[in-house]
Amino acid sequence: MPNRTFFWFILPTLTTMILFIALPIVSVFIQSLHIEHEQVILVSESCDPFGCTETTSVDTEATEKLRREQPLGRFNGLGTYINRSHLAFEEVREAWGATDTMGAFFSRILNLPFYKALAFTLTYTFVVTPFVLVLGLAIAVGINNLPKLVKGPTIFVSLLPMIVTPLVGSLILFWMVDGDGIIGATLQRIYDDNALSLKASPALTWIMLIVYGVWHILPFSFIVFYAGLQTVPRETLESAMIDGATKWQRIIHVIVPHLMPIVIFVTLILLMDNFRVFEPIVGFSAEAHAQSLSWIIFKDLRESANPLYSSAGATSMMTILGVAILLTPVLIRTWRDFRRRSP
Repeated sequence: MPNRTFFWFILPTLTTMILFIALPIVSVFIQSLHIEHEQVILVSESCDPFGCTETTSVDTEATEKLRREQPLGRFNGLGTYINRSHLAFEEVREAWGATDTMGAFFSRILNLPFYKALAFTLTYTFVVTPFVLVLGLAIAVGINNLPKLVKGPTIFVSLLPMIVTPLVGSLILFWMVDGDGIIGATLQRIYDDNALSLKASPALTWIMLIVYGVWHILPFSFIVFYAGLQTVPRETLESAMIDGATKWQRIIHVIVPHLMPIVIFVTLILLMDNFRVFEPIVGFSAEAHAQSLSWIIFKDLRESANPLYSSAGATSMMTILGVAILLTPVLIRTWRDFRRRSP
C-alpha cells in the first residue's frame, strides 16, 4: 500500500486516538503537577474595654478570585507523586532505616495507602489473569467436544456471568455472603458460629473479590478461545491422532500453539482490565479491607469539601504506567514473533 494511501486510511483512527486518549492523558498529567489553592484566611481584631480578641474567617471572595485566576491550582511539580498518599519517599526511607528485616519493612510499607492499594491490585491481577486464561481454555475445549444438541444451551449458560453488569453481579454475591444470605448462613451453620462473617476478614475478603473476578471475566476468555478452536485445522488434529497423540498431547502441542496469538490478545485485555479493578470493591463495600488504585482515584474525586484533582491525576498517571509495565513483556514477545514470521 502506498504511504499516502496508508496515511489517509489510518487518519480517522489516529485523530480519534489523539482526541480521546492522548490529549486527556496529557491534561491529567498537567493537572497532577498542580495542587489545590489554600483558602485565604482573613484575620480580624475586635477590641472592647476588656481587651482585644482576634478572629479568623475564610475570605470566600479572595479564594474564589484566586481559583479563577489559576484554575489548575499552585504548581507543585512532582511533589504529589512523592508525598505520603502516593510513593511516600520520605516514609519509605524512614521504614528502611528503622527496620531490621525485609518482613518488617514490607509490613510498614503496606500500611501506606498507595502501596496498600498497589498490593491488592497486583494480587488481583496476577491471580485472576492466569485462572481466567486456563479455565477459559479448558471450558472452551470441553464445550467444543459436546454434542451439537447441548452445545448451544451450554454456551448460553456459560455467557451469563458476562451479561450481568459487574456492579449488579457483585451486589448479588455481596448479599449472598451476608449473614442472612444463603452462603453466609450456610457457613455459619456448618461451623456452628453465628458470628462468622466473610466480610470481617481481610484475607477472606480478598479471596471473595478474586473468586468473583474469575467468575465474571471467565466468559470473555471462554468465548474468544471457543471461536479460535473453530479455526484449528482438522487435518492436523487427525494426523496427531493417527500418530498416537493423546487428547492432552493434542491440546498442548497442536491446539495451544495454534491459539497462541489469541492467548496473547486475551492476556493483554485481561491485564489492562484486571489492573483497573474497581466495581467489585464498591459492590462488596470492601474498601475497609481491599483498596485498588482505581478506588483511590474514585475516593479522591469524591472528597465532599474539595475534590483532590491533583492526587487523582497522579494516581491515574501511575496506573497508566503500571499497565504499560505489565503489557511490555507481552508486547515484546508479540513483536519478536512478528519479526520472526516476516520475510
